[in-house]
Formats: sequence, C-alpha cells, structure tokens
Amino acid sequence: MKARKNSAKSKTKSATSTFIRYFIVTFIIGVIVMTPVSSFFGRVSDIPIFGETETNLMDEMPVLVDEDSIFFEAFQDKNRINVLLMGINQNLADTIMVASFDYDAKHVDLISIPRDTYYHRNGYYNPGALKINAIYQNTHEPLETAIAVSELLLGMPIHCYAIVDYEGIKKIVETMGGVPMHIPFDMKYSDPTDKPPLYINIPAGDQVLDGEHAVQFIRYRKGYREGDIGRIKAQQEFMKSAFRQMLGFDLPKITKVIVENIESDITLGTAMKIAKKAVGMSSDSIETYIMPHTLQGEAPYYVYPDSEGIAEMIAQIYSIEPETTPEEDEADQ
Repeated sequence: MKARKNSAKSKTKSATSTFIRYFIVTFIIGVIVMTPVSSFFGRVSDIPIFGETETNLMDEMPVLVDEDSIFFEAFQDKNRINVLLMGINQNLADTIMVASFDYDAKHVDLISIPRDTYYHRNGYYNPGALKINAIYQNTHEPLETAIAVSELLLGMPIHCYAIVDYEGIKKIVETMGGVPMHIPFDMKYSDPTDKPPLYINIPAGDQVLDGEHAVQFIRYRKGYREGDIGRIKAQQEFMKSAFRQMLGFDLPKITKVIVENIESDITLGTAMKIAKKAVGMSSDSIETYIMPHTLQGEAPYYVYPDSEGIAEMIAQIYSIEPETTPEEDEADQ
C-alpha cells in the first residue's frame, strides 16, 4: 500500500488549531514578551510568571537534545528558543505545535503536529493511546509530550511550554472587551455530542464578538465557499482584529488574565530575554508549517511522520543550505 505524502508547509485544517496557533503566539509573544515585563512583574529573573509549581523544561535540556541528530550542530548554533504549545480539550491535546522564535531574524516559525500522529509507547496497546495527543491525557506531564515532539522533529530541542483551553480563550477575549468582526453570513450549527457541546448562532453583519461568540466563531467549520481556504482566511482576519484590539487596550490587564489562564513554565528571565529581541515584530513575522506526514490505508486513524519531509522542513526553518556534489558546483560556475 503506497503512502500519500502531505506538504510540509501548509495551513492547518482545523479552525480550532488555526485560532489557538495565532492566539497563543499573538498573546504570549505579542503581549508577554513585548510588554515592559520588568515593571509589571518585578525584577527577579527566575520566577515562573505563570505559576510556582511547573517544572522548567530548560532544566531537562540534556533529555531533549539528541546529540545523534543530523541537525545537532544547527540546533546548538542557532539563536532560537522553541516553545511547545498545546491547546487542551477534555485533557486531550487538541492542538500540538512548536513555536520556534529566531532571535536574530525576529521571526517565528510555527510547526503544527497532527493530533493523530502515531507515537509508540511501551505498555500502551489501545489504538487511541498510541496517538501523540493522548500522551498528556495519560501523564498530565508536558515534559512527556515535549520529548515525543522533539523525537518527531529529529531532535529539535524544546525549551519551555504553554497550555491553554477554550475557557482560557473565552476569558482573554472578554478581558479585551471583545473582538470587532464582520460576519459575512449567518453562522448556525449545532452538535450536542461534541466536547464541549457546540452551539453556534452568530448573525451576519458588523459586530463585536464577546468571549462566548469568539469561541463559536473559531469553532465554526461549515458554510465557507472556499472550504478550508475560506475558513483559514476568516481565522486570520479574526486574529488581525484581535491583535489591533490588544494594542489599544490595557496591556498589563490583559497580561494578568493570560497569566491566570495559561499554564506555562516560561520564567520572567526568559520572557525578558525574548522581549529585548522581539521589539519590532509584527503579525507578518510568523510562518506556519504542518509536520510532514503520510497516510496509510491499513491504519487510516493514524498519520505517520515523514522523516525525509521533516528534515527538509527543518533545513528550511534553520536556513541550512543543502550539500552539493562537485559536479553540481561545476555546473553552477
């Protein structure tokens, strides 16, 4: 059975994933690291700004760096910080991604890991437990998911993590005073079996979406003429509007709500380090990817990592020039 390869660089197919991706990046990188955190949080650089009990993944770096990786030198030399981002729904990791912030280029590369990615774990035999999104549900340890993601990405180091859920999204949007949006058509949908139950009723027209309707909007999947492309464009417009709304609001107040609703081990020292490098970043400084993978007919409920495609993606992200043969060098001259 031949496997079908999916492109390394593409837009997410999930409205939820799209929203959480831009939401976390906009608010964690766009607010926390770009707010004058030294005046808001104090001057102690090693305090965990999202709580006092989380383990800092940086302390586990020897575990998360694979010295046998073909990209080991690039991972060591590049001035980057890689953050594991997870959107949690019913204890399952509904969204798993890595935000890789390049200090020098002031650029963020976001790699989405399909939630149905096959990941073998000793002692687990249920098909659902062999999906990467089940690791957090079984262990409640971000470190375990970080190790798995690092392995899938050929040894890419994971420095810290951030987790958010629907309720957190709702509260943050409420704190912003809502998000102004033009709704092109009536959005109505009902699915009481979804978790959480999904009831969408947003009339067409210009309006300010409160937290509840913002979550409805980002979960809406029907009615776009362009299908996935139309939905992606809608999510992008939402985030652009949210970003503009954020810039005109009380940043310390928003930051406080984020701190209360996102679990993370990002310390003040890490945030301040990024802040110094991130000045001048905009929403245009973000590039999105989906981890290259294959689909196999004998196990349609899994996707399988495509190591060759992943290597090409990492080489692109880390700006690694492909090696050439002497014949190719002569042809270029």
